[in-house]
This record gives sequence, structure tokens and C-alpha cells, in this order.
Amino acid sequence: MGLHLHNSLSRRKEEFKPLEEGRVGIYVCGPTVYGHCHLGHAKSYVSFDVLVRYLRYLGYTVSYVQNITDVGHLTDDADEGEDKIAKAAVKAHKHPMALAEIYTRSFFEDMDQLNCVRPDISPRASGHIIEQIELVKTLVEKGYAYEVNGSVYYDVAKFAEYGKLSGRNVEEMVAGARIEPSPDKRNPVDFAIWKKAEPNHIMQWPSPWGMGYPGWHLECSAMATKYLGQTIDIHGGGLENQFPHHECEIAQSEAANGVPFVRFWIHHNMVTVDGQKMGKSLNNFITLKQAFVGAHERLTRRYEPLAVRQLILNSHYRSPLDFSDAALFAANSGYQRITETVKALRKHLKTAPEGAVDSSVAEQLATFKTRFEEAMNDDLNTSVALSVLFDLVRVSNTLIGEASTTRETLAAVDEQFTRLGGDVLGIVQTEYAEEAGANDEAVGALVGLLIEQRANARKAKDFATADAVRDKLDAAGIVLEDKPDGTDWRWK
Repeated sequence: MGLHLHNSLSRRKEEFKPLEEGRVGIYVCGPTVYGHCHLGHAKSYVSFDVLVRYLRYLGYTVSYVQNITDVGHLTDDADEGEDKIAKAAVKAHKHPMALAEIYTRSFFEDMDQLNCVRPDISPRASGHIIEQIELVKTLVEKGYAYEVNGSVYYDVAKFAEYGKLSGRNVEEMVAGARIEPSPDKRNPVDFAIWKKAEPNHIMQWPSPWGMGYPGWHLECSAMATKYLGQTIDIHGGGLENQFPHHECEIAQSEAANGVPFVRFWIHHNMVTVDGQKMGKSLNNFITLKQAFVGAHERLTRRYEPLAVRQLILNSHYRSPLDFSDAALFAANSGYQRITETVKALRKHLKTAPEGAVDSSVAEQLATFKTRFEEAMNDDLNTSVALSVLFDLVRVSNTLIGEASTTRETLAAVDEQFTRLGGDVLGIVQTEYAEEAGANDEAVGALVGLLIEQRANARKAKDFATADAVRDKLDAAGIVLEDKPDGTDWRWK
């Protein structure tokens, strides 16, 4: 079975075939950079990172475009309110572009920590004003948009297929409108593609309609088509962006170009906290930086960035992920189990005897690969794919315990860890850096003395002292592991 993806446009799984054989163009809605990324953002970008990785694993040449929204995204996600970045800039007493720079850098730092591959192109909305003005001019010339008092609105009534992605009709949209429509609009559901800027609005540009700035929806249409063409293979984003953002993108792009805009629409579900969507507006979010250092009241400890990645992969991208410290702790344990197995495997590989790959192991590896690909081909079922990785852990630990296991056998297992767990899932590293202080004889000797002190306290049934030693070592980043033949230690 080839790769099948759930297409939000058709509302069913479809076999994926790119427009051009062997090449795939993907556009993913990037962050609006007015704050640090939280776990909800992590779910989005890890999910699409896995899609990009798997397409490349399958042999496709992928052009991955993920924008940076640094202007035009208003506070109610539609046509009213303040620009999110401008509003945050006022609070921070910074120029909006300075704020955008700070949080753009923060975004890429967090994505690097999560081991997300960098997009091939990361276009900024503010760097594509000319293209956006040209798109507005085209829509006006073709009769799909109209200008009123310096703002330009898209005339939804002119596009018969408006609502085909979200399944809504115009009458329902009018009835469900949450805010009083602008008197400038011909129809309450018409949306702004160019906004008139007031004199004190910092981010504004000259246009045929006066000084203004682009609408949020317009930006993605202009940038996606500039870099990927008028029809693109895959457009991704959050389920909450399906309407109005993606619906408006379709209307603009298809009206301007006269061809289908996107062949596969892929939407991920949200991260929730106590059943509510995690987000800045609800003030229930945990930033990735907080998770990485354990600096939040909902967290009992700091977590490895790749443990956060594993938490996301534990669930399907189209399912909601309800966050809890317990779930993150379990994901961290699973990540550590995989990591320690890979490290042990590579350590034993160096000293194992040479010889042919064990035929029974080769058969198991072939079965694991098939099961893994079947799971990924079924709409990126990462939770099942992860279960295959844990089967590989079980087999590895058995092989490590057998002195007769050949170097070639261990190398074959390591290669599968690297390909499936690394290249595709992004949680197995090609190389692990030496852990800080792990080879420092002085540190090792000191930890050894503390382990001995703890062991003596346990023999004397002085459990308070024993626990205090463990806690102090834990605070220093050292984990003790009690085993039948003694106590080992490792860095967190």
C-alpha cells in the first residue's frame, strides 16, 4: 500500500500522488511571532516534520515552505482588532520588527531542540508586500474584490465554492457571525485582503489604495504560490485554521489563478489542557522553554526536548492530545528507554565478534520495517510506528546480552534504529555527544562515594539519609539506577 493521507478537502483518506512525479511541494502555516512557542505549536511542527521526513524517506524530493507571520494577523483572527505583533510590541516597549526578530529566533531555537528539520524556505510576510499587492490588484481587476475607504475586501458572493473546505455555507456564516460587520462590507462574510492603516500604525506600506498593510489570509496565498506554483501538493496547518484562514486562501488563490490551489489539505488537531485548547488567549499554555527546564507549576521536573517530541508522536496527528505532567513523564521514560538501548547497542558493537548477520534477526528486521511502513502509510500512524521501535528495543536488549552476537548483526539493528527512529521519527540521534562530565574521573569518584554513602545508609535502615543523597544527585542532574548487582548512575 502506498502513502495514504486524510485530505480535509475530500474528508477521506486518499492515496498520495504528487503533481510532478518524484517531487513534492509542501506549505505549512508558520508561527505568528509575538511570543515563545508552546506545546500546541510543537504538535503542529513536529507533525509536519514527520510528514516531510517520511516523504524524503520514500525517495521524494521535497520543497518545504513554512512562513513567518510578522504582520497582519489581527487579534480576532479575522478583520477586526489590533495586529497581534503590534499589540505585543506596545506592551514590551519595542518596535514590532524588533519583537518579531526576538521571537523568530526563539521559534527556530525551539524547533532545533525538537529536532525538526529546517524548512527549505522560511518567507516573511513583511518581505513579500509587493507580491501581496499584486495579488490584490489581480482580484480587483477580475471583479472578486472591491475597495472602500482605503481597504480592499474579497467579495465572497463572487466565489461559488466558498466553504468547500470547512463544509460551511454563507447563510450559516452570516447567522453565526460573532461581531458586528464593518459597514464598508457588501456582505458580512466578506474579508479584508488589504487594510487601511491609521496614521499611528507603525507597520504600513504604500499601495494603489493608500497606506496600509496586508490581511493575514492574503499573505499565505502570495507566499505559497510564489515558491511552489499556482497548484501545490500539500498545505498543512491546525484544525482551527481550516476556517476562516484556509478557506479564504482557497478563495483568493483560485479566483486569481483559475486553477485548484491545493491538492491535499492536511490538518492536525490541538493540544488541550483539562479539555480546553492550549493557547495564549486562555493563559493555559506551557512554553517549550518552560518544559525543557521544568519551570512551570504543572511540571514536576524538566524534560528532554525529544521526550516532548515523543509525547506528540504517541498520538495521531488528527487526534487531540490532552496534556498532563504524567503523560509527559511517561513519554520521557519511553524516550530514555530507546536512547539507552541505542547507546548500549553501539557500545557493544565496537567489541562484538565479526561474522555474518544472523538470518533470524534479518527476518525480524524485515518484518519490523514492513510494519513500520504500513503504519506510516496509513495516514502517518506514528503511535503504531513507535510500537515497532519498542519491539526493536526488546530484540536489541536480547542480542546485547548474548556474547555470540556478531558485529554485523548489531550494525544491522543500529541501521534500522537510525533509519526508522532517526530519519523518520526524529528521536534517535545519529551520534550522541558525550554527556557532560561523564568521563570526568573526579566527578565519577565523587558520585561513587555518594553511592557508597547511600548504600551504607540503606543497610542501616536510615532511609531519610539515603533519599536525601538521591535527591541531591537528582538536583545536580544525576540519576541513580538500582540494579541487582549494584547501583549505576547517568546524567539526565
